[in-house]
Amino acid sequence: MISVTPEPDTIVTISRNTKAKECSVCVGEGPTCNPKELVLRAARNTSVKFTCPQPQDVFSVEINREIGKTGNIVQTESSLFPDFNRTFTWDLKVPPGLSFQLDFPSPGMRQIPPPETCPDEHTYTIITYQRTGLSTIGIFCPGGSITRIQVLYKGRVSLQVPGDRKLEPLDFKVTVGPEIKSEFNLPRGVSDTDFLSANYPRGFPDDDLMRWDFTVPGMHNYTVNFLNHTESLCQKKEVMVMYHKARGKVGIQKTLADPQPTHRQGSFTMTLFNCETDRTKPGLSLKFRVSVMRSGHPGTKAIGNHKLGSDPYCEMRKDSMLQEKITVPSGTKARLSFLDCPSEDLRLTSVKTIGTVTIHTLALHVLPPKHRNHYGQYLCHSHLSFLLDFTWHLIIPVYGTVDLLSPTGNLRQSLPGQECNGSVSLHVAEGDGSSIGYFCSEGIIRKIQVHSNVSITATAKDLSLIQGPFLNVSFSEKISDSIIYTVQPGMGSPALLATPNWPSGMKPYSTVSWIINLPGHLQADLLLTNISQPKCGKGHTFIKVQTLGSPEELLSRREDKEAEDKLMVPESFYLNMSNCMPENGHFSVLSKVTLQKTKLLLSGILGAVGCDVFLTILYSSFVLCRKKKRAMVKEASICIGKGNIFIPGDHVFPKTQSDSESHVYASIEDTMVYSHLLIDKGINPKQYCFRGCLIVMGKVTFFHSLFVITTGTSTTEGRMIVW
Repeated sequence: MISVTPEPDTIVTISRNTKAKECSVCVGEGPTCNPKELVLRAARNTSVKFTCPQPQDVFSVEINREIGKTGNIVQTESSLFPDFNRTFTWDLKVPPGLSFQLDFPSPGMRQIPPPETCPDEHTYTIITYQRTGLSTIGIFCPGGSITRIQVLYKGRVSLQVPGDRKLEPLDFKVTVGPEIKSEFNLPRGVSDTDFLSANYPRGFPDDDLMRWDFTVPGMHNYTVNFLNHTESLCQKKEVMVMYHKARGKVGIQKTLADPQPTHRQGSFTMTLFNCETDRTKPGLSLKFRVSVMRSGHPGTKAIGNHKLGSDPYCEMRKDSMLQEKITVPSGTKARLSFLDCPSEDLRLTSVKTIGTVTIHTLALHVLPPKHRNHYGQYLCHSHLSFLLDFTWHLIIPVYGTVDLLSPTGNLRQSLPGQECNGSVSLHVAEGDGSSIGYFCSEGIIRKIQVHSNVSITATAKDLSLIQGPFLNVSFSEKISDSIIYTVQPGMGSPALLATPNWPSGMKPYSTVSWIINLPGHLQADLLLTNISQPKCGKGHTFIKVQTLGSPEELLSRREDKEAEDKLMVPESFYLNMSNCMPENGHFSVLSKVTLQKTKLLLSGILGAVGCDVFLTILYSSFVLCRKKKRAMVKEASICIGKGNIFIPGDHVFPKTQSDSESHVYASIEDTMVYSHLLIDKGINPKQYCFRGCLIVMGKVTFFHSLFVITTGTSTTEGRMIVW
């Protein structure tokens, strides 16, 4: 007796094989027996008995479930009749006019013709219920290139597992789809994959179509061969095959007898159309093969002193040996071959080590120069179109310094807002691998000095196309800091200064300085915008500012003390930073230098402009005043010490003194007659006081206070005219 409990919405059918010996299946306490079949629908515990000793040799079990519009086909290990031959079926129902879609898990499924069986004895069959009747789409096994199948109308998926095999779960996803097609991902490399039309070999459904969507890997060719086919007797329309490129609108139409596509590239779609047939005759069937092969042609290069990396799909060989990464030591030569290796999949780097025992200066090149001499050394390479990185290792004496200068203008560090977007980027690092920063041309850095061995890596899309040196390198005496930048800021935009390896932080106990040169009429606003301070285990971090040639420090701050982040510096100055031995955290600073005109110069300019305006207004007022006076009746008081005198503006008297009547007055003011009575006894009688305008050398000056003119003490003749 076997105890059976079906799952909800599950139908269990126990049926006897037609050629098996007599045996009945019974249920209940009665019991009720049936020699052919027993169907269990209720999800409750039921006792099942058989009248023969080995019922698994007589009966088989079908476990059926129904799936609506969407869901998953999940095969779990069932405790129902594990010793019996089992068939798991899933009925797929969709609305009229639509299709159901099956998505298979990776790597996919492969189709087999009957009477073949699957190696793991798990055989899947897909059936569709067409208007003309039941039709088998195909028989499939796990492990192939078929990833998706879409079938019009309702259908059924069945899985057959023999009684001596354990069920191995494989989940399908079921959705409702608008189109009818099968999708296939063809494998890379050389492969042959066979495909069958629906219901093969009995016959393709009448007046129907079937579509295959093939995804072909890049750098591969495909060829379609029809291995076997039978044509139906058409009453209307005709049998044809249509090919379309992926996302292509124009197709190529062929018959079954025509040559099919050969050595083509790219993904494609193949559609088989059936005609209206005489159903009494054999129907349409097709078995075809899609062959895929590499489309690349091997290329060879003879190179030396390079490193090469690639992705897993690119074949690289060094002297005919397949390798994923190739290294050719210095002084040797190797023959490299590449198959299906596009330039974006390759990374070629070159490394050159330069000692400085006999070299004073050098220029870093990639292309070989026409000449070499004692003062210049150039680095060359074979002409490769995919050279991305070129690295120079500069080895210096213990007490030496490397000076790096741009051959064209100045250098610029790649920082936020001032990124290097040009054709070449230069990464500068110390000999131990510690990064200093990324640099390019057209900046404010005139020189970088490093007191250690230096590695410089030039990176570009294709370095072989770039001519001329990347950097000029010279060697000087030992410097006091680890790194020194010589900077020449401009008025255009703020200059950003970053500590080495920013924003990750400086090395412990390392120092860096910037020599910032300012023009004489400009001053600098220094702002420490982004400061990351560590917790120091030993020592302290310092930030110091002092003008060139002066021992006085304008700014000095440590990590454990607060200080101003902004400073105005009136002339060229040093900016120095030093790190401690951090206990945790790191030391990094981003500074901003903005130039502006000095306040003294600005005051002078404003004063000069103001004086110009004042004098212009004053002169205009004086001219207007003179014109007014001349328009009035002239009244004059003339004091003549000795001899003849003339009024300014009158060249001569037309008459003599006796005839001129100059001694005759129309009126005499009291101040002229009694002026001696108005003179203060405390004032020298030979001094006369006036308020007004003093004419000296053609210039006019206004005095707001009393001024004094003395006439009697001069040994020369004094004449005074007041008007």
